[in-house]
Amino acid sequence: MNYRRLGKTGLMISEIGLGGEWLERHTPEECRKIIEHCEKRGINILDCWMSEPKVRSNIGAAIQGRREKWYIQGHIGSTWQNGQYVRSRNIDEAKIAFEDMLERFGTDYIDLGMIHYVDDEDDWNAIITGPFLAYVRELKAQGRIRHIGMSTHNPAIAKLAVESGIIEMMLFSVNPAFDMLPVNGDAEVYFGDDFSTAVDGISPERVELYKLCEQHDVGITVMKGYAGGRLFDEKRSPFGVALTPVQCLHYCLTRPAVCAVMVGFDSIEQIDEAAAYGSASAEELDYASVLAGAPRHAYAGQCTYCGHCKPCPVDIDIAMVNKLYDLAVMQPEVPASIRDHYRVLKTNASDCIGCRSCERRCPFGVKIAERMVKAAELFG
Repeated sequence: MNYRRLGKTGLMISEIGLGGEWLERHTPEECRKIIEHCEKRGINILDCWMSEPKVRSNIGAAIQGRREKWYIQGHIGSTWQNGQYVRSRNIDEAKIAFEDMLERFGTDYIDLGMIHYVDDEDDWNAIITGPFLAYVRELKAQGRIRHIGMSTHNPAIAKLAVESGIIEMMLFSVNPAFDMLPVNGDAEVYFGDDFSTAVDGISPERVELYKLCEQHDVGITVMKGYAGGRLFDEKRSPFGVALTPVQCLHYCLTRPAVCAVMVGFDSIEQIDEAAAYGSASAEELDYASVLAGAPRHAYAGQCTYCGHCKPCPVDIDIAMVNKLYDLAVMQPEVPASIRDHYRVLKTNASDCIGCRSCERRCPFGVKIAERMVKAAELFG
C-alpha cells in the first residue's frame, strides 16, 4: 500500500480507503472481518457518513483496541431521527449525532470532522455565517476533531469552500464518467500525463477545481470512484465499455490533489481487488486505451446508491431498491436470489407515494419516482 499526504492536514493516508456505507448491510462479525482485512492490507482511513446507530456500533467494536491505526473521517450534520438518516443543520441535532458517533466508536476525537453534504450555495452561505461553522470550529479548538473537512458533489460549492480557507480537505465525487463531457478525438489526449490538455474533454469546472485544490493544498478523498459499480459492466457503463477496479482507482489517483479513494467493500475479495492497485502493471492501470474507442458521453440520471435520497416518508430503502432493480434488468429473467432480497425489504417500491422529496435531494438528478414504478412492476 502506498500513502499520500492529505494536503495541509499533514496526515499520511493510504491510497485506498474504506468507505463505510455498505457496512450498514453487514452483521457485526462481517464488519469486523472486513475492517480487519482492510487493516491487514495497509488501509488506514475510514469514512463513516452514516448515522445509523448499529453500523456505528459495529465499526466501533471492530476498531476497539486499534483506534490509533485508523484515521476516521466522520460527518457532522448526518443525524438519525425516527429511524432514518436526516441531513440536518440544526445544532442540537448535530451535537447529539456527533456525541453518538464518538460514543459508539469508542473514541474521544475524530481525525477529520466533515461538514456533511453541502451541494447548495444557500446551504453553504448559511453554514459559514451561522452557528453550524461556529460549532465545528469549537470542536476543533477542543481537539474533538483534528481537522475540518467537507463533503460535496458540486464543483461550484467545492470551489467556494477551497477559496474560503475554511476547509483543510474535501470528500468529493470523482470518476471518469462524472468528469467527462461529450467529446471527439483521441482519448489519449484527454487522459494524458499533461492534465491541462484535458480541458476540451473534461468538465472545465472540475479541471479548475482539482488544480485549485492542489494550489491551496486541500487534499481530496474520493467518493463514487466506481460510480456505484456501474463502470464495471459495459451494459451499465455510460461509456459502453467496462473498466476494472484498478483502472477506476488509477483514474482517480491521477487527478491533482487526490490522495485516497474511499471504496465501499462488501467482501474480502473486493478489498484484495482494490489493494492490488499498489502492485498493478502499466497494462493493468491503463484505462485510456479502454476508453479510446468507447461511445463516451456525460454521466447523469444514474443511481450510484449513495443514500442521499433519504429520508423517505414511508421508509423505503431507495438505494437498495435501485440496486436490486439494476441487477435484475441485467438478466433475461429476474434471479431468484434478487427476488428474495427484494421480498424481505421492510418496505419496497410499491409503497412509494410519489412525493418526489427524494428527487430534490438526489445529487445526480435520478428520476426516482419513475424508477420505483418500474421496480414495482418488475418485482410485483
